[in-house]
Amino acid sequence: MTALINGPDGQPRCRWCATAPEFLAYHDTEWGFPVADDRRLFEKLCLEGFQSGLSWRTILAKRENFRAAFHGFDFNKVARFTARDVERLLQDAGIVRHRGKIEAVIHNAARAQELVASHGSLAAFFWSHEPSAESLAEPQSASTSEASIALSKALKKLGWKFVGPTTVYAFMQAMGLINDHAQGCVVRAKAARGRSAFQMPRARPMPIDEGAELARAAPL
Repeated sequence: MTALINGPDGQPRCRWCATAPEFLAYHDTEWGFPVADDRRLFEKLCLEGFQSGLSWRTILAKRENFRAAFHGFDFNKVARFTARDVERLLQDAGIVRHRGKIEAVIHNAARAQELVASHGSLAAFFWSHEPSAESLAEPQSASTSEASIALSKALKKLGWKFVGPTTVYAFMQAMGLINDHAQGCVVRAKAARGRSAFQMPRARPMPIDEGAELARAAPL
């Protein structure tokens, strides 16, 4: 079966974007385009964690509800969530009500603060794990890679949860660390141009006193 299908405009696209109505816009404007915004990176990694055992369609349909529930995935705000917030979220029918996943988002928000304190931004850390072009498999032929395994291990070492290699690989696909659009997909070239123009985030360690303040603010 070909990896392509013609879109509404007659142009070839990745076949998966035709499997649900909401996928086309996501495919054409988000998936595979490089992202350096820390909040978007944190959001995507959290949503990939929520997707575990579910479909991305389920998560995408609830994305605005997730954003409302988690304050736009501002990790500085989420890190201050308490057990009361967990119970509140477990009553929110607009999101996936899974205690472990909800608690992982709050836990990971504190880890995100620590990562920013040590690297200057989440983007600098994540993009330091961008795989080399020669190490990439054929588009959409893999669900993990050496790079996703390495990033998963690095995050777990820093205490992050729900960041297995498959979850991390999907994150890397979506956030443009790799261009996994199928060969011949009309969006592949657009994503490639986006990657070419992308300014690689660089580590900018915070002053010691500021990093220490963030670490003290993280909940135990």
